[in-house]
Amino acid sequence: MNIRKSLLVSMFAAASLVVTAPAALAATFKMAVGDAAGGTQWELGTSFAKSFSEKTGGKHKVDLFPNGQLGDEQDTVNNASMGLLDFSILAINNITPFSPTVGVLTMPYVIRSAEEAKKLTTGAVGKELTANTVRDAGVRIIGWAYSGFRVLTNSKKPVQTLNDLKGLVIRVPKNEIMIASYQAWGVNPTPMSWAETFTALQQRVVDGQDNPYITISAMKFNEVQKYITNIRYIFSLEPLIVSEQVFKAQKPDVQKAILEAGEAATEHSYKYLLETEDRIKKELVAKGMQIVEPADGEKEWIEKATTVVWPKFYKAIGGKDKLDRVQKELGR
Repeated sequence: MNIRKSLLVSMFAAASLVVTAPAALAATFKMAVGDAAGGTQWELGTSFAKSFSEKTGGKHKVDLFPNGQLGDEQDTVNNASMGLLDFSILAINNITPFSPTVGVLTMPYVIRSAEEAKKLTTGAVGKELTANTVRDAGVRIIGWAYSGFRVLTNSKKPVQTLNDLKGLVIRVPKNEIMIASYQAWGVNPTPMSWAETFTALQQRVVDGQDNPYITISAMKFNEVQKYITNIRYIFSLEPLIVSEQVFKAQKPDVQKAILEAGEAATEHSYKYLLETEDRIKKELVAKGMQIVEPADGEKEWIEKATTVVWPKFYKAIGGKDKLDRVQKELGR
């Protein structure tokens, strides 16, 4: 009887292991993609999948699930941290709640060019932020999508000055730094999930939003927005994360392939941005959108954001010294 009971316990334990073993041990991995196919997230993901398959001799592949099919972006961080999801590509503001120091890269006007964005993410600062996300969130940043600056769009009028913003209802993500930026500019923005944004613009629940040119095109915002203001307050970064549980469960050669594929995809994303952004601007204009530059070189926008917003978030990003270090890294 005891022997039989022991066998049953062993069989049950073995069955449990089969059910709960990490999905990472399978030859096919799942990758959540927040945006629709055709944007920079998709470009990063498909580049990674191709490179990873090549580096593993075709033994492993990655299936992409765009448009939030596997849950909203913050949910994918939770699922990856528990080993329930392999990979995810998401807007950087959706990982900062889990690892706040990453928020230093979302401070307005910290990054002022694509070159600066690449330098920070692939250099010492990026390595430190990756270590922090492993520690804080149980996920590892292995790649970056470079989407360009978040420019402002709206359906009502050209906006060149902060005074022009008055009366407009602007959608923003549920991100405190972005909300504070608009408040510093004299506007009370409307926090709203990404999934609701197009419909809200279409139904005129909100007048405008901000996103990179590539996203505006991929999401067909030209159908519901008329005017673009070429502000450069936040450079849109979208990290590719892997579950740390999934990563650690791999053999060393597969871990190496994951990291190398992430680096290759990051380089591809950077080149993709440089090669496509100007073309996309022209296409949006051809579709009826108007692009205007902010007045006075964006001086009043920058002044309000850096003097009012920065001090509010020193503590959240790990201290003023974190921002000072980034500035020093950029030679400012």
